[in-house]
Amino acid sequence: MHAPLSPQAPAEALRATLAELVDGLPPRQAAQATARLIANYRGATPTDAPVLRDRSDVVAYAAYRMPATFEADRAALGALADAVPQWTPSGHTDIGGGTGAAVWAAADIWPDPADGAAPRPVTVLDWAEPALALGRELAARAPSAALRDARWRRARIDAALDVPPTGLVTVSYVLGELTPADRTAVVDAAAGAGEVVAVVEPGTPDGYRRIIEARDRLVAAGFHIAAPCPHSAACPIEEGTDWCHFAARVSRSSLHRQVKGASLAWEDEKFSYVAATRFRPGPATARVVRRPQTRKGQVLLDLCRDTEELSRETVTKRQGPLYRAARDTAWGDPWPPREDPAP
Repeated sequence: MHAPLSPQAPAEALRATLAELVDGLPPRQAAQATARLIANYRGATPTDAPVLRDRSDVVAYAAYRMPATFEADRAALGALADAVPQWTPSGHTDIGGGTGAAVWAAADIWPDPADGAAPRPVTVLDWAEPALALGRELAARAPSAALRDARWRRARIDAALDVPPTGLVTVSYVLGELTPADRTAVVDAAAGAGEVVAVVEPGTPDGYRRIIEARDRLVAAGFHIAAPCPHSAACPIEEGTDWCHFAARVSRSSLHRQVKGASLAWEDEKFSYVAATRFRPGPATARVVRRPQTRKGQVLLDLCRDTEELSRETVTKRQGPLYRAARDTAWGDPWPPREDPAP
Protein backbone atom coordinates (compact mmCIF):
# COMPACT_ATOMS: atom_id res chain seq x y z
CA MET A 1 0.00 0.00 0.00
CA HIS A 2 1.29 3.46 -0.88
CA ALA A 3 2.14 5.83 1.93
CA PRO A 4 0.32 9.19 2.03
CA LEU A 5 1.90 11.88 -0.07
CA SER A 6 4.04 14.49 1.65
CA PRO A 7 2.12 17.51 2.98
CA GLN A 8 0.60 19.27 -0.02
CA ALA A 9 -2.63 21.02 -0.81
CA PRO A 10 -5.16 18.45 -2.04
CA ALA A 11 -5.10 20.02 -5.52
CA GLU A 12 -1.39 19.30 -6.03
CA ALA A 13 -1.62 15.89 -4.37
CA LEU A 14 -4.51 14.85 -6.61
CA ARG A 15 -2.72 15.93 -9.79
CA ALA A 16 0.42 14.03 -8.78
CA THR A 17 -1.45 10.85 -7.92
CA LEU A 18 -3.52 10.86 -11.13
CA ALA A 19 -0.39 11.43 -13.23
CA GLU A 20 1.29 8.47 -11.54
CA LEU A 21 -1.70 6.21 -12.16
CA VAL A 22 -2.15 7.08 -15.82
CA ASP A 23 1.55 6.53 -16.47
CA GLY A 24 0.85 2.82 -16.03
CA LEU A 25 -1.54 2.74 -18.98
CA PRO A 26 -0.35 2.51 -22.60
CA PRO A 27 -0.95 6.01 -24.06
CA ARG A 28 -3.02 4.76 -27.00
CA GLN A 29 -5.21 2.58 -24.77
CA ALA A 30 -5.75 5.48 -22.34
CA ALA A 31 -6.69 7.85 -25.15
CA GLN A 32 -9.09 5.35 -26.76
CA ALA A 33 -10.78 4.50 -23.47
CA THR A 34 -11.17 8.16 -22.60
CA ALA A 35 -12.65 9.06 -26.00
CA ARG A 36 -15.17 6.22 -25.74
CA LEU A 37 -16.18 7.14 -22.20
CA ILE A 38 -16.61 10.81 -23.08
CA ALA A 39 -18.95 9.79 -25.92
CA ASN A 40 -20.98 7.64 -23.52
CA TYR A 41 -21.24 10.31 -20.86
CA ARG A 42 -22.35 12.91 -23.38
CA GLY A 43 -25.11 10.61 -24.55
CA ALA A 44 -28.29 9.49 -22.81
CA THR A 45 -26.66 6.75 -20.75
CA PRO A 46 -29.14 4.97 -18.45
CA THR A 47 -28.04 4.73 -14.84
CA ASP A 48 -28.08 0.91 -14.91
CA ALA A 49 -25.53 0.66 -17.75
CA PRO A 50 -21.93 -0.18 -16.76
CA VAL A 51 -20.21 2.72 -18.48
CA LEU A 52 -17.04 2.29 -16.41
CA ARG A 53 -16.29 -1.35 -17.13
CA ASP A 54 -12.93 -1.93 -15.48
CA ARG A 55 -9.93 -0.31 -13.84
CA SER A 56 -8.46 0.88 -17.15
CA ASP A 57 -11.69 2.70 -17.96
CA VAL A 58 -11.84 4.31 -14.54
CA VAL A 59 -8.19 5.38 -14.47
CA ALA A 60 -8.38 6.86 -17.97
CA TYR A 61 -11.59 8.72 -17.29
CA ALA A 62 -10.49 9.92 -13.84
CA ALA A 63 -7.24 11.26 -15.27
CA TYR A 64 -9.16 13.09 -17.96
CA ARG A 65 -12.23 14.37 -16.07
CA MET A 66 -11.43 14.38 -12.35
CA PRO A 67 -9.19 17.50 -12.41
CA ALA A 68 -11.90 19.53 -14.17
CA THR A 69 -14.63 18.29 -11.83
CA PHE A 70 -12.36 19.03 -8.85
CA GLU A 71 -11.75 22.62 -9.98
CA ALA A 72 -15.44 23.27 -10.61
CA ASP A 73 -16.36 21.79 -7.22
CA ARG A 74 -13.61 23.74 -5.49
CA ALA A 75 -14.84 27.00 -7.04
CA ALA A 76 -18.44 26.30 -5.99
CA LEU A 77 -17.49 25.25 -2.45
CA GLY A 78 -15.13 28.21 -2.18
CA ALA A 79 -18.00 30.58 -2.95
CA LEU A 80 -20.09 28.76 -0.34
CA ALA A 81 -17.32 29.11 2.26
CA ASP A 82 -17.05 32.80 1.46
CA ALA A 83 -20.77 33.21 2.21
CA VAL A 84 -20.61 31.25 5.50
CA PRO A 85 -17.06 31.90 6.78
CA GLN A 86 -17.75 30.74 10.34
CA TRP A 87 -19.22 27.40 9.25
CA THR A 88 -17.33 24.16 8.69
CA PRO A 89 -19.00 20.87 7.75
CA SER A 90 -19.46 18.43 10.62
CA GLY A 91 -19.53 15.66 8.02
CA HIS A 92 -19.70 15.30 4.24
CA THR A 93 -21.68 12.94 2.01
CA ASP A 94 -21.05 13.04 -1.74
CA ILE A 95 -23.91 11.56 -3.77
CA GLY A 96 -22.79 9.91 -6.99
CA GLY A 97 -19.24 10.88 -6.17
CA GLY A 98 -17.45 8.25 -8.25
CA THR A 99 -13.71 8.66 -7.70
CA GLY A 100 -14.25 11.49 -5.20
CA ALA A 101 -13.55 14.85 -6.87
CA ALA A 102 -16.00 16.69 -4.60
CA VAL A 103 -14.58 15.27 -1.36
CA TRP A 104 -11.07 16.25 -2.50
CA ALA A 105 -12.37 19.76 -3.22
CA ALA A 106 -14.01 19.98 0.21
CA ALA A 107 -10.75 18.90 1.84
CA ASP A 108 -9.03 21.77 0.05
CA ILE A 109 -11.62 24.32 1.26
CA TRP A 110 -12.00 22.97 4.81
CA PRO A 111 -8.72 21.32 5.91
CA ASP A 112 -8.43 18.86 8.78
CA PRO A 113 -8.55 20.43 12.25
CA ALA A 114 -5.16 21.76 13.31
CA ASP A 115 -5.72 20.92 16.98
CA GLY A 116 -5.57 17.17 16.48
CA ALA A 117 -9.34 16.72 16.71
CA ALA A 118 -10.87 13.86 14.75
CA PRO A 119 -11.44 14.69 11.08
CA ARG A 120 -15.00 15.03 9.84
CA PRO A 121 -16.62 11.81 8.62
CA VAL A 122 -16.74 11.58 4.81
CA THR A 123 -18.88 9.19 2.76
CA VAL A 124 -18.93 8.75 -1.02
CA LEU A 125 -21.97 7.05 -2.54
CA ASP A 126 -21.86 5.63 -6.06
CA TRP A 127 -23.16 2.56 -7.85
CA ALA A 128 -19.99 1.90 -9.93
CA GLU A 129 -17.69 -0.33 -7.88
CA PRO A 130 -14.61 0.27 -10.13
CA ALA A 131 -14.97 4.02 -9.55
CA LEU A 132 -15.30 3.55 -5.79
CA ALA A 133 -12.27 1.27 -5.75
CA LEU A 134 -10.12 3.84 -7.52
CA GLY A 135 -11.48 6.61 -5.31
CA ARG A 136 -10.49 4.61 -2.26
CA GLU A 137 -7.01 4.07 -3.72
CA LEU A 138 -6.54 7.76 -4.47
CA ALA A 139 -7.79 8.79 -1.03
CA ALA A 140 -5.37 6.42 0.69
CA ARG A 141 -2.54 8.66 -0.56
CA ALA A 142 -4.23 11.96 0.28
CA PRO A 143 -2.66 14.52 2.63
CA SER A 144 -6.04 14.84 4.40
CA ALA A 145 -7.01 12.43 7.20
CA ALA A 146 -10.68 13.01 6.35
CA LEU A 147 -10.02 11.63 2.86
CA ARG A 148 -7.88 8.74 4.05
CA ASP A 149 -10.62 7.71 6.50
CA ALA A 150 -13.48 8.19 4.01
CA ARG A 151 -16.08 5.46 3.47
CA TRP A 152 -16.73 4.42 -0.14
CA ARG A 153 -20.19 2.84 -0.28
CA ARG A 154 -21.96 1.30 -3.23
CA ALA A 155 -25.51 2.63 -3.59
CA ARG A 156 -27.94 3.14 -6.42
CA ILE A 157 -28.45 6.83 -7.09
CA ASP A 158 -32.20 6.86 -7.61
CA ALA A 159 -35.51 7.40 -5.82
CA ALA A 160 -34.69 4.76 -3.20
CA LEU A 161 -31.50 6.51 -2.06
CA ASP A 162 -31.17 6.88 1.72
CA VAL A 163 -28.81 9.62 2.95
CA PRO A 164 -28.15 9.88 6.72
CA PRO A 165 -28.05 13.38 8.28
CA THR A 166 -24.75 15.23 7.87
CA GLY A 167 -23.29 18.71 7.60
CA LEU A 168 -22.58 18.96 3.86
CA VAL A 169 -24.15 17.07 0.97
CA THR A 170 -22.71 17.47 -2.53
CA VAL A 171 -24.28 16.32 -5.80
CA SER A 172 -21.64 16.93 -8.45
CA TYR A 173 -22.04 16.23 -12.19
CA VAL A 174 -24.70 13.62 -11.38
CA LEU A 175 -28.17 14.98 -12.17
CA GLY A 176 -27.65 14.83 -15.93
CA GLU A 177 -27.22 11.05 -15.72
CA LEU A 178 -30.57 10.54 -13.96
CA THR A 179 -34.19 10.37 -15.05
CA PRO A 180 -36.32 13.43 -14.15
CA ALA A 181 -38.01 11.48 -11.35
CA ASP A 182 -34.71 10.32 -9.90
CA ARG A 183 -33.25 13.85 -10.14
CA THR A 184 -36.11 15.16 -8.03
CA ALA A 185 -35.75 12.34 -5.52
CA VAL A 186 -31.98 12.78 -5.18
CA VAL A 187 -32.24 16.54 -4.58
CA ASP A 188 -34.98 15.90 -2.01
CA ALA A 189 -32.79 13.28 -0.30
CA ALA A 190 -29.90 15.75 -0.18
CA ALA A 191 -32.18 18.43 1.28
CA GLY A 192 -33.48 16.01 3.90
CA ALA A 193 -29.98 15.01 5.00
CA GLY A 194 -27.80 18.10 4.78
CA GLU A 195 -27.38 21.26 6.78
CA VAL A 196 -25.80 22.61 3.58
CA VAL A 197 -26.32 21.30 0.03
CA ALA A 198 -24.18 22.09 -3.02
CA VAL A 199 -25.16 20.96 -6.51
CA VAL A 200 -22.79 21.33 -9.49
CA GLU A 201 -23.56 20.61 -13.15
CA PRO A 202 -21.89 21.30 -16.50
CA GLY A 203 -22.12 24.94 -17.56
CA THR A 204 -24.48 24.28 -20.45
CA PRO A 205 -28.08 25.42 -20.95
CA ASP A 206 -29.27 21.94 -19.92
CA GLY A 207 -26.96 21.91 -16.90
CA TYR A 208 -28.25 25.33 -15.85
CA ARG A 209 -31.87 24.15 -16.14
CA ARG A 210 -31.10 21.23 -13.85
CA ILE A 211 -29.50 23.62 -11.36
CA ILE A 212 -32.58 25.87 -11.45
CA GLU A 213 -34.80 22.84 -10.80
CA ALA A 214 -32.60 21.83 -7.86
CA ARG A 215 -32.48 25.42 -6.59
CA ASP A 216 -36.29 25.68 -6.64
CA ARG A 217 -36.64 22.44 -4.68
CA LEU A 218 -34.07 23.51 -2.10
CA VAL A 219 -35.81 26.85 -1.56
CA ALA A 220 -39.17 25.08 -1.28
CA ALA A 221 -37.60 22.81 1.36
CA GLY A 222 -36.71 25.86 3.48
CA PHE A 223 -33.11 26.44 2.36
CA HIS A 224 -31.51 29.83 1.77
CA ILE A 225 -29.30 30.40 -1.27
CA ALA A 226 -25.69 31.13 -0.25
CA ALA A 227 -24.06 31.15 -3.71
CA PRO A 228 -23.83 32.08 -6.48
CA CYS A 229 -27.10 34.00 -6.23
CA PRO A 230 -27.18 36.99 -3.87
CA HIS A 231 -30.83 36.21 -3.06
CA SER A 232 -33.26 33.30 -2.79
CA ALA A 233 -35.89 34.75 -5.12
CA ALA A 234 -36.45 33.53 -8.68
CA CYS A 235 -33.50 33.71 -11.07
CA PRO A 236 -33.80 37.00 -13.03
CA ILE A 237 -32.56 35.41 -16.27
CA GLU A 238 -35.46 35.12 -18.69
CA GLU A 239 -35.88 31.47 -19.62
CA GLY A 240 -34.37 30.61 -22.99
CA THR A 241 -32.42 33.86 -23.37
CA ASP A 242 -29.26 32.99 -21.43
CA TRP A 243 -27.94 30.73 -18.70
CA CYS A 244 -25.92 31.31 -15.55
CA HIS A 245 -22.54 29.60 -15.56
CA PHE A 246 -18.95 30.18 -14.53
CA ALA A 247 -15.47 28.96 -15.48
CA ALA A 248 -12.63 27.27 -13.60
CA ARG A 249 -9.10 27.10 -15.02
CA VAL A 250 -7.81 23.52 -15.34
CA SER A 251 -4.25 22.43 -16.12
CA ARG A 252 -4.24 20.00 -19.04
CA SER A 253 -2.36 16.74 -18.61
CA SER A 254 -0.59 15.01 -21.48
CA LEU A 255 -3.66 12.76 -21.75
CA HIS A 256 -5.89 15.84 -22.16
CA ARG A 257 -3.70 17.15 -24.95
CA GLN A 258 -3.56 13.75 -26.67
CA VAL A 259 -7.31 13.14 -26.59
CA LYS A 260 -8.22 16.68 -27.66
CA GLY A 261 -5.34 17.23 -30.05
CA ALA A 262 -4.68 20.41 -28.07
CA SER A 263 -1.47 22.34 -27.50
CA LEU A 264 -2.44 24.74 -24.70
CA ALA A 265 -1.44 23.73 -21.17
CA TRP A 266 -4.83 24.71 -19.76
CA GLU A 267 -8.54 24.89 -20.48
CA ASP A 268 -11.58 26.44 -18.82
CA GLU A 269 -14.18 24.13 -17.31
CA LYS A 270 -17.62 25.73 -17.58
CA PHE A 271 -20.00 24.85 -14.75
CA SER A 272 -23.26 25.90 -13.11
CA TYR A 273 -23.97 25.45 -9.42
CA VAL A 274 -26.09 26.29 -6.42
CA ALA A 275 -25.15 26.16 -2.74
CA ALA A 276 -27.87 26.45 -0.11
CA THR A 277 -28.02 26.43 3.68
CA ARG A 278 -30.60 25.60 6.35
CA PHE A 279 -29.45 28.66 8.30
CA ARG A 280 -29.24 32.21 6.96
CA PRO A 281 -25.97 32.78 5.08
CA GLY A 282 -24.21 36.05 4.25
CA PRO A 283 -24.41 35.97 0.45
CA ALA A 284 -22.66 38.53 -1.73
CA THR A 285 -24.31 41.86 -2.41
CA ALA A 286 -23.81 41.06 -6.08
CA ARG A 287 -21.92 38.48 -8.16
CA VAL A 288 -20.05 38.91 -11.42
CA VAL A 289 -21.90 36.69 -13.89
CA ARG A 290 -19.83 37.31 -17.03
CA ARG A 291 -16.16 37.78 -17.73
CA PRO A 292 -15.31 41.43 -16.82
CA GLN A 293 -14.51 43.71 -19.74
CA THR A 294 -11.44 45.88 -19.21
CA ARG A 295 -11.21 49.02 -21.33
CA LYS A 296 -9.07 52.11 -21.15
CA GLY A 297 -9.70 53.64 -17.74
CA GLN A 298 -12.74 51.50 -16.93
CA VAL A 299 -13.99 48.02 -16.12
CA LEU A 300 -17.47 46.80 -17.08
CA LEU A 301 -19.04 44.31 -14.66
CA ASP A 302 -22.19 42.32 -15.42
CA LEU A 303 -23.82 41.61 -12.08
CA CYS A 304 -26.62 39.65 -10.46
CA ARG A 305 -27.69 41.78 -7.49
CA ASP A 306 -29.42 41.20 -4.17
CA THR A 307 -32.18 43.44 -5.53
CA GLU A 308 -33.14 40.40 -7.68
CA GLU A 309 -32.04 41.96 -10.97
CA LEU A 310 -29.26 41.85 -13.54
CA SER A 311 -27.35 45.03 -14.28
CA ARG A 312 -24.06 46.36 -15.63
CA GLU A 313 -21.79 48.52 -13.50
CA THR A 314 -19.02 50.66 -14.98
CA VAL A 315 -16.12 51.25 -12.61
CA THR A 316 -13.80 54.04 -13.73
CA LYS A 317 -10.27 55.01 -12.88
CA ARG A 318 -11.62 58.02 -10.98
CA GLN A 319 -12.98 55.60 -8.35
CA GLY A 320 -9.46 54.78 -7.18
CA PRO A 321 -9.42 51.72 -4.87
CA LEU A 322 -12.71 50.41 -6.28
CA TYR A 323 -11.28 50.59 -9.81
CA ARG A 324 -8.17 48.69 -8.73
CA ALA A 325 -10.41 46.07 -7.12
CA ALA A 326 -12.48 45.82 -10.30
CA ARG A 327 -9.36 45.18 -12.36
CA ASP A 328 -8.54 42.22 -10.09
CA THR A 329 -12.10 40.88 -10.07
CA ALA A 330 -12.83 37.69 -11.98
CA TRP A 331 -15.92 36.05 -13.42
CA GLY A 332 -17.82 34.47 -10.53
CA ASP A 333 -16.40 36.74 -7.82
CA PRO A 334 -18.59 38.65 -5.33
CA TRP A 335 -18.92 42.39 -5.86
CA PRO A 336 -17.88 44.58 -4.23
CA PRO A 337 -15.05 42.47 -2.81
CA ARG A 338 -15.60 41.34 0.75
CA GLU A 339 -13.32 43.02 3.24
CA ASP A 340 -10.67 40.79 4.72
CA PRO A 341 -11.45 39.94 8.34
CA ALA A 342 -9.44 41.81 10.92
CA PRO A 343 -6.33 39.91 12.10
